[in-house]
Amino acid sequence: MDALFSIPMLSFLLIPAMSSYATSLNLLFFYMTWATLVLSHPPLKVEMVATTAVRILFYLIPSTLFFLFDILVPSTAIVLKAQGEIGLPAGKKGKSGKKEAKVAGWALLNLAFSVAVQGLVEYILTKVLGLKSALKVSTKLPLPWGIAKDLVRGMLGREVIQYVVNRYTLHSPLSFVAEYHNSWYHSLRSPYPLTAYYDHPLACLVGRFLPTFAPAALFRFHLLTYLLYLSIVSLEETFAYSGYNTMPTNFFIGRIARRVEQHVLSKGSGNFGPWGIMDWICGTTVDESIEDELIEDDAMDLDDMADRLKEQSKRRIRGAKGRNRRRRYS
Repeated sequence: MDALFSIPMLSFLLIPAMSSYATSLNLLFFYMTWATLVLSHPPLKVEMVATTAVRILFYLIPSTLFFLFDILVPSTAIVLKAQGEIGLPAGKKGKSGKKEAKVAGWALLNLAFSVAVQGLVEYILTKVLGLKSALKVSTKLPLPWGIAKDLVRGMLGREVIQYVVNRYTLHSPLSFVAEYHNSWYHSLRSPYPLTAYYDHPLACLVGRFLPTFAPAALFRFHLLTYLLYLSIVSLEETFAYSGYNTMPTNFFIGRIARRVEQHVLSKGSGNFGPWGIMDWICGTTVDESIEDELIEDDAMDLDDMADRLKEQSKRRIRGAKGRNRRRRYS
């Protein structure tokens, strides 16, 4: 626990708000704290404790609070839900039960599993194979330009990998993982807090952990850069899967959240990437106007809604493929 409370990222965030020290002194204190932490603990321990702390602070705590808010005061939460009653954990039945407890329990287990797999990867690389760790843990601090460059590469890499995995592994009729993903994740009516990590453990591993960790390992991020990157991803997952219609930076995070909802409502017929860049390029975006039309129709059954969204998405994909063929032969 001593390593947890000595993480310099927390000091870097708190000291400017709690003191009147100059920026240079804050940075000096940050460097001294970081160097002391790295030199006094094994690199693997530093990485695992820091990763766990970021996940707890930026995903687990806020997502759990949102989940409890939806469970305990559904009459207030429904006002904030983009999908109304179906956006609540208990849906129209009102009272939460075993299903909601199962979702929360598996989400927590999958989150812990992803951190454990990261530790296992690092252990195999460093202790078994005698190679460098996937992430760089050193006393040398990354430069601002290096941090910005890695963040851009990490986010773009995550967009590409998550799109490919989501479309061709989690939603492919030829993939056995897709069967697990469909029976677990797509049993949800609509996203709500903690559902970002509700899935079969294998599907969660390839659909959540791999797209997030692979770019960082590929470009061998400095651990501090990775913690910042993971904080951004964790906050995105917290708000995008909350189901709320109002949230910080509504234009950006709000659009991601609507994409997540459309993906679930259409039973995975489109919106495979988190930001929509790859969906836009490949023509797999689920049209928002169709969803709005269906949501406004109170008589529309959720299964009918999913079928219509799925058929609409298939037409867009076929149209994109036809345009690509015409370009090749023109």
